[in-house]
Amino acid sequence: MIRRYMKFVQPYYGIIALTIVIGILKFGIPLLIPLFVAYAIDDIILAEGLAYDERMTMLIQVLLVFAVIFIVLRPPVEFLRQYLAQRTSNKILYDIRKKLYGHLQMLSAKFYANNKVGEVISRVINDVEQTKDFIMTGLMNVWLDLVTIIIALIIMFNLNIELTFASIAIFPFYIFGVWFFFGRLRAKTRNRSQALAEVQGFLHERVQGINVVKSFAIEDHEEKRFDKTNNNFLTKALDHSRWTAYSFMVVNTITDIGPLLVVGYGTFLVLNDQLSVGILAAFVAYLERLYGPLRRLVSSSTALTQSVASMDRVFQLFDVPYDVKDEAGAKPIGDVKGHISLKDVSFQYEENDQTILNNINLDIPIGQTVAFVGMSGGGKSTLVSLIPRFYDVTEGSIKVDGQDVRDVTVRSLRDNLGIVMQDNILFSDSIKENILLAKPGAPEEEVILAAKRANAHEFIMNLEEGYDTTVGERGVKLSGGQKQRIAIARVFLKNPPILILDEATSALDLESESIIQETIEELSSNRTTLIVAHRLSTVTHADKIVVVENGEIVESGSHDALMKHSGVYRNLYDIQGL
Repeated sequence: MIRRYMKFVQPYYGIIALTIVIGILKFGIPLLIPLFVAYAIDDIILAEGLAYDERMTMLIQVLLVFAVIFIVLRPPVEFLRQYLAQRTSNKILYDIRKKLYGHLQMLSAKFYANNKVGEVISRVINDVEQTKDFIMTGLMNVWLDLVTIIIALIIMFNLNIELTFASIAIFPFYIFGVWFFFGRLRAKTRNRSQALAEVQGFLHERVQGINVVKSFAIEDHEEKRFDKTNNNFLTKALDHSRWTAYSFMVVNTITDIGPLLVVGYGTFLVLNDQLSVGILAAFVAYLERLYGPLRRLVSSSTALTQSVASMDRVFQLFDVPYDVKDEAGAKPIGDVKGHISLKDVSFQYEENDQTILNNINLDIPIGQTVAFVGMSGGGKSTLVSLIPRFYDVTEGSIKVDGQDVRDVTVRSLRDNLGIVMQDNILFSDSIKENILLAKPGAPEEEVILAAKRANAHEFIMNLEEGYDTTVGERGVKLSGGQKQRIAIARVFLKNPPILILDEATSALDLESESIIQETIEELSSNRTTLIVAHRLSTVTHADKIVVVENGEIVESGSHDALMKHSGVYRNLYDIQGL
């Protein structure tokens, strides 16, 4: 997993190496301070035979040297180290999110049907952000702390070998403590991240459906459900916090014992004239330079467990396979005329699920309008969703102009389809930008013409900002009929040879439906059109009406022919009082 992550890091190896070198300077400069302490005590304060003026001259000289180092040299080093570290880590996260978003766009409708949007967003935002600690800590700070320890030990060994060994006597216990807690914290961190994603998923759904909650006055009930999810996160977070506290308790206890050994043994050496007071003072100062990084390494290990657990979740998302993808050798579909044929098509969402469609055979000539009707749950919407390959057939084949849709590139196939659904999503952009989704970069004249053909131009111009009006999330500022007309304007702008209308008017009032029905009839002229409808009055003009029941075609023919047949269609027609 870390090797996979390093592929994102690889383009930045050079800048990371430079950051580490600058970081060594940043962390190395403070290591001069204990030497200054030793010099001040032994060579200035306790030195014999020096006059006051000589002592002050020596003190001022050494202070000037250290002033240059800490005032002139260290600030730009500190700035460069922080800036380069943050810039590099943020660019790596940008690359990961960019690739992850591209991956999400390739996943099929099945994935989004089986996963909460909030949890997916949590992985893209929160978990990717948490992996930043691997870059900042694992690739930079840990190495800088290790280098700091090594430099400190080299200086300490040069000052006094015996006292240095006393300083590192606690190292084996420290290493065991870090090893013991790291694996346990990784599992706890993964559980905590999953619980947080569940909270975010719950919130995302409830915020989107707040009107449902309010309409049923179930705020108290939903608050209890949220409390249950939130409490699960609290339990996982507290469990994680408890083990983090254990790790700090053990490691800090170990590193606190070290100074006691050094000061005790060092005092013994001073009393026996085997060590100067200045060197002992320097050693005490170096202990913080030695044990400080050790304590930070514990914090780093905690951050790294969070980072590695987040990597797990990010790569789990990366590893979701594509249910619908371009096959090897797939080619663009070419110039589409609009002939569609379905042969022995069967479909089920999952391998062991019930069959949704069973042995569907249908031929739709170029330019023909075909309507799919029947009771809810019969498989109509599923059937038309197989044509743009939102799902792939389980058995059989679907061909467009004689080419199996699995043998052509998905992009070229969908470029030749225009789809209007019952609940068309509008993004929280302007009306113009929402129409332009069908043909990014199209000139404004084409956008306006498409809106006019969709009977949308008049209401758009009556809005305060016209085509620049922001529609709100999911188009909340517009009525259902207005949203549908914008969705239809998209298709007019795209001008595809094949049109799919999936319950495009079923959620509208009769007046809006009447307006949009006229628009749809204009839209469907001179192109192959597939219509899924519940209101039979909207499809009587279709060249062929196909009655789907329990995943099978039970009747097909023109409106007049099916009415004479007195079968399922006639019964549905009579039920609707038409």
